[in-house]
Amino acid sequence: MRQGTYHIICSSFSVFIYSGYALSSVEGRVVMEFFDLSEASQAKIYAFKCHRKSEAGRDIVYPVNAIAFHPIYGTFATGVCDGCVNYSEYPTSIAALSFSRDGRLLGFGCCINEEQDAIYVRNVNEIEVKP
Repeated sequence: MRQGTYHIICSSFSVFIYSGYALSSVEGRVVMEFFDLSEASQAKIYAFKCHRKSEAGRDIVYPVNAIAFHPIYGTFATGVCDGCVNYSEYPTSIAALSFSRDGRLLGFGCCINEEQDAIYVRNVNEIEVKP
């Protein structure tokens, strides 16, 4: 994301990546950055586009609102405006994500409208998070 100007929505730190962090943007991107400015560390930076679909020949990009790192494996989940968390779909925009301490549950908050919010908790299958 350093190559341009992006509107950052969320940042998250991982116990597995003590020297780095993840950022998400309204442009439907996630980037892994590192505090260490050495050439070796900076070579590890990567970014990717996610949560996109094509309808009637138009690309639709969803902002990535939340990132949560798995406490055991260091992998991460993203939550977006299209109501998706990884491969699960929910009825509305995902506002926040968090894994339980043992990594077996994933909790997330949804913004349904100004007067109604929801919190979901789902079991996490190891195959979904193990690298």
